[in-house]
Amino acid sequence: MKRKFSISAPRLSVRPHVPWYVRWAIMLPFILGSGMLVWWAYDSGLELAGFHRSMAEDELEKLRDRVAFLEADNAKLANLSAADERKVQIEHSAMLETSSQLKSLNAENLRLKEDLMFFQDLPLIGGKDTDLSIHRLKVEPDSLPGEYHCRLLLVQNVQRRAREFKGNMQLLANGVQDGKKVVIQFPKENSVDIAAHQLSFKYYQRIDRIFTIPDGMKLESVEIRVFEKGASEPKVKQTIDLN
Repeated sequence: MKRKFSISAPRLSVRPHVPWYVRWAIMLPFILGSGMLVWWAYDSGLELAGFHRSMAEDELEKLRDRVAFLEADNAKLANLSAADERKVQIEHSAMLETSSQLKSLNAENLRLKEDLMFFQDLPLIGGKDTDLSIHRLKVEPDSLPGEYHCRLLLVQNVQRRAREFKGNMQLLANGVQDGKKVVIQFPKENSVDIAAHQLSFKYYQRIDRIFTIPDGMKLESVEIRVFEKGASEPKVKQTIDLN
């Protein structure tokens, strides 16, 4: 009671009431001014240390432009590289096709030379006693395993060239499979290839056939038999040894 109501009691002061927004309106300029002063001092300190913000921003903008230019140039070079790669692939395919055509033409050229030499000797061949003869019999492995290519030429005798020869051809593949002798006949009975082995010609006929042997079979020889229509015995036959 003595501390509150005696002469030693705290001094009472009466102040006018100031609204909060008035106080903030008075303090805000000082706060902003202090912030700007701090920012100016910080910026000045950077400049004194050798760091210039405007120059850094200009350099950063230049770097951004440089990156954008390099990205565009890289995309352009990638497109050019893809176009060049496609061009190289096209040229490579064209080169392979040209090489294949060249090989085919060389093979055809050799074949034509052989045909020319054969037909130059045809009068001598045709003068033999046999009515029908087999010439240039070849059997070679083809592109696939177990596949063989057979080529031959059938020629009639001069005296028989006025009449047409009709008949069929039979191919016998002789080999060994699992230690046993095996003979396979082409075309097989009731096969769709029977029509392809029919013969009909007056002067000569070139035969070009592909046959396939079973896996594991070793081909030793091939026998060609030519039958005249209605005959049970071959008109002519020839065997080629592949060993």
